[in-house]
Amino acid sequence: MTAAEPRHAASLVLIRRGSAGPEVLMGRRPGKSAFAPDVFVFPGGKLDPADRLIKPAKPLSSDCIRLCAASGALANALGVAALRETEEETGLTVPAGPGHDGPDLSRLTLIARAITPTESPIRFHARFFQIDAALTQGTHAASPELADLDYRPLDAALKLPMFDITEAVLHHVADQARDHPAFLFTYRRGAPRHKALR
Repeated sequence: MTAAEPRHAASLVLIRRGSAGPEVLMGRRPGKSAFAPDVFVFPGGKLDPADRLIKPAKPLSSDCIRLCAASGALANALGVAALRETEEETGLTVPAGPGHDGPDLSRLTLIARAITPTESPIRFHARFFQIDAALTQGTHAASPELADLDYRPLDAALKLPMFDITEAVLHHVADQARDHPAFLFTYRRGAPRHKALR
């Protein structure tokens, strides 16, 4: 059986400083979803063709593009997708600045790349970007795509039902003070594997 080709996808991890440490914005997938109902995730989704047509006011850094393992055009389109999905699912935007129509991607950094298992009928090659929540505008609100949307302390977030990649990203956020590198999350014979990206 031939493995499905992974689809490009992107998520955005919004991090703010709470009274007890970092907090991340997460929401719950719809209970009636055919795929992973009631699982908590970061805002995000698959790359749309229109994302490739948008010229950013400022592109991703060269280091971020390299870690995305993609061409500059594709990496920037993934950054656009992460911001677009975040706006659609949470109402939060990242302003481009005066005189610019396209988004400012220069504040995004990469936490991880993740590729779903070869045996999955639908596969994704997802990039997990992060940004300081203080750079966003608007008030976050739940949507049909993400219920129970809120900023959560890391210890509380880690108790929620979630994908193993989501858990790995949360642990990475917790360890950022130690300057841990971005990582690649894949599977081998059904077991998750981590590899630092340099």
